[in-house]
Amino acid sequence: MLHIKNLHAGVSNKEILKGIDLDVNPGEVHAIMGPNGSGKSTLASVIAGKEEFEVTEGELDFQGEDITELDPEERAHKGLFLSFQYPIEIPGVTVTNFIKTAINETRKAQGLEDMPAGEMLKKIREKADLLEIDRKFLSRSLNEGFSGGEKKRNEIFQMAMMEPKLAILDETDSGLDIDALKVVANGVNRLKSKDNAVVVITHYQRLLEYIVPDYVHVLMGGKIVKSGGKELAYKLEEKGYDWIKEELV
Repeated sequence: MLHIKNLHAGVSNKEILKGIDLDVNPGEVHAIMGPNGSGKSTLASVIAGKEEFEVTEGELDFQGEDITELDPEERAHKGLFLSFQYPIEIPGVTVTNFIKTAINETRKAQGLEDMPAGEMLKKIREKADLLEIDRKFLSRSLNEGFSGGEKKRNEIFQMAMMEPKLAILDETDSGLDIDALKVVANGVNRLKSKDNAVVVITHYQRLLEYIVPDYVHVLMGGKIVKSGGKELAYKLEEKGYDWIKEELV
């Protein structure tokens, strides 16, 4: 599904990613961990197509197609979803209207008609219930005055509605108390299937208690320097990253 080989990328002539190799297949959950400044959020941004980042070398393929020249909207229409670390506020645009527009723009790009209003309403209700979202929440302006937990829950709601092939969750656990974390993780787990995949970017092992990864990758200095199963996350929680640095010397 996602194939990355020797990916080099950066911003303002500063190289941040220095040869990333990663393959994500349908049905898999991958966790990417690493210290601050290692390039985790840059990797998410490059996959999603943020314009400020430039790919200088390597391969970035999604479902067998080179996507390095596609803009973020085109990537989203093909089934890529990025949950931002710091979601933006859009005053005057309700959560519901934002979702309706996003879904129908994707359908339009796929040559489909707008989703019928009744079908849209039914889907919104189903996904809101899945994530324990109050219906009043859906009429609020997007992210305006939202707590950190509300912003993250809203992003998982968007993911539930969009049903992407690949979801990239960039520090979804940031700002969440334990109850909100459980609700968000439960939503992610219910949305997993053999046909989609999830990449979770996190600092902490606690999120992986609830979203159990098939693979854990450690990103340091712009490269994936170690990969393993979920037990690797427990070892990182216990020992930090210094032992990996010592192995690399």
